[in-house]
Amino acid sequence: MKKMRILVLALFAAAFFASGVFAEEKKVDGKTVHEVETEKGATLAHTVTPEASPVSGSASIAVYNRYVFRGYELNSHSFVIQPSMSISYKGLSASFWSNMDSNVNSTQSLTNANYLANNTGKKDINETDYTLSYTYVIKKLSLTGGYIYYGTDYTPETEEVFATVSYDTLLKPAFSVYRDVNEYGGTYYNVSIAHSLPLFKEITLDLGASAGYFAGSDQYWSTYEASTGAYTGKKYKAFHDGMVKAGLTIPVAKNMSLQPLVQYWIPLSGKAKRTIDGVSYNPNGKLDSTFVGGVNLILSF
Repeated sequence: MKKMRILVLALFAAAFFASGVFAEEKKVDGKTVHEVETEKGATLAHTVTPEASPVSGSASIAVYNRYVFRGYELNSHSFVIQPSMSISYKGLSASFWSNMDSNVNSTQSLTNANYLANNTGKKDINETDYTLSYTYVIKKLSLTGGYIYYGTDYTPETEEVFATVSYDTLLKPAFSVYRDVNEYGGTYYNVSIAHSLPLFKEITLDLGASAGYFAGSDQYWSTYEASTGAYTGKKYKAFHDGMVKAGLTIPVAKNMSLQPLVQYWIPLSGKAKRTIDGVSYNPNGKLDSTFVGGVNLILSF
């Protein structure tokens, strides 16, 4: 496990020293479209060719064996279905993303007693998120700022503002900062890299990795102390989650692709996976090493 954490961090060091400061341009119906992938897989796509229609977008539906967000496992013994849609006008984008759990069960991070009492063993659409953002492109450099509303049933709803800097070059490095401005005051920092390799005709092998650091700033993030048997310790701050992924993009029709994907998530520090007397040190639950697999069908327009 320690070797895996070192490998993930080494990948980022190589990417940033080689490339400087994830975005990608591609052709859709004759338009040059600039795409920025969000944390949960939705794609913010906007037209950058001046003479083309300024409206663009995408719609997708994904099926996975796990829903993992920033390392936190949010389903167990079930599969999830995750539809998303985005539409953009020039640099302004709006998107939604949703999660349906086929069989709700508790996890180390999904512990809300009232929610579990009413939904355990049932199907449930338990989260719908909305994102508004604006992206400004300077040649290969992409600057994105935005707002996310998290409509979660299994925990109090919250809001974040975020900013991302990405560069469309080898490894497509990106750096993002997310700040919770409502229920869970804290800041999440994420760096990511991605690269696609042609395999056969228009089929590509898509590789990527990311790493996150979290710093809690309000009382919610007080850590567990054995001396009090409660969450009364210092606020949680740690190198948090790491993820590596591999997938394929397989064109199946005009502007439509099938994307099988696997991900492997790991805690990046002892604090992220720590337990004290069987209780998670982090009030949001400890992180485990987790395998995610599934497939995404995406339509671009």
